[in-house]
Amino acid sequence: MLRRDAGRTTIPDDQQGGLSGLGRKTIDSLRAGVVVLGPDDVPVLVNPAARAMGLLRAGATPGSIAAHPLIRTLAGQVRRTGVRREIELDLPRGRDGGGDNPLGVHLRAMGLGSGYISIEAVDVTESHRLARVRRDFVANVSHELKTPIGALQLLAEALVDATEPAAGGAPDLSEDLVAARRFAERIQHESTRLGRLVQELLELTRLQGAEPQPAPEPVSVDWVLAEVVDRTRTAAAARRVEIAVDGQRGLTVYGSDSQLATAVANLVENAITYSGEDTTVGVTVTGTEEHVEIAVADQGIGIAPNEVDRIFERFYRADQARSRATGGTGLGLAIVKHIASNHGGRVEVSSTLGGGSTFTLRLPARPPDDLETTLASAGIEAGPAELRQV
Repeated sequence: MLRRDAGRTTIPDDQQGGLSGLGRKTIDSLRAGVVVLGPDDVPVLVNPAARAMGLLRAGATPGSIAAHPLIRTLAGQVRRTGVRREIELDLPRGRDGGGDNPLGVHLRAMGLGSGYISIEAVDVTESHRLARVRRDFVANVSHELKTPIGALQLLAEALVDATEPAAGGAPDLSEDLVAARRFAERIQHESTRLGRLVQELLELTRLQGAEPQPAPEPVSVDWVLAEVVDRTRTAAAARRVEIAVDGQRGLTVYGSDSQLATAVANLVENAITYSGEDTTVGVTVTGTEEHVEIAVADQGIGIAPNEVDRIFERFYRADQARSRATGGTGLGLAIVKHIASNHGGRVEVSSTLGGGSTFTLRLPARPPDDLETTLASAGIEAGPAELRQV
């Protein structure tokens, strides 16, 4: 039986498992919320921070308490899978879910043995607010830039066409016309690059935003690769790079086909950009019952060891000069990282300076678990949730 005193729920002495008075005081003093559930999902330890966050609800019987439905859902999954779980999401404030301004929390659930589950909750409301402000700013600026950039591209194309020698006529090689054409081509190149930058900023903002992701659907890996080869064929031909697809066929992953095609296309385009002419970009697929891996290997310049950890950052470029020359935005790999995360996967890289790089997109081969479905049925909006197994 639980005792409740001064806003704290404690474990009776015969159920404490050796938890000392000092240990209880330490847990109660934490700014993070802590809830320990017994095998029957009844809270056996709750610190004041967890109460303030609204992680408890009124129980079925008068005077009793119960954990928030989300807490019970996480605990049940940890018991079933034995895997520690983490999730970030917005919770309605208040014990009964009322009130405005949801509370952003990062929850970590782990097993303690014998069916006991520990839940740690960290308030990330302010970081969520700042992230929303940043995303909104980027999205608004990007939308405002789309129209003038589009107009600039059209004007640049018109200039290039106007300086094109007439068909069948003698070319005008005057210095002024040659210079005008060179400037027009430069304007066209830079406006195209700027347009791509805005488009990728909008795409990255959507991936990071609070909008719900598309419902996961079965996606044929064969279709993804065929789509990617079609998208990158022109860029590969321009650099005389061969795209060689190998590995297992008939594999399926779950998520958004368009997002997955974008992720793999970004990896292949990146490989083409940093490869020399007359080389091969290899795309290899391997699968197990749990995961599907799509590895994109190039024979390019490689990545310095001190830069490997930074290449997935927004706007970071390992080779600034080459990226500018090819129209790179520095956002392609960041987009890959967020698409992988949104699909419960990850992207990894191995590289040797001067010896090429291999980027591996690792995706679950099974349908996503029912956590978000359970949350929705409990009336909990996952919002900008980033769900991952650790």
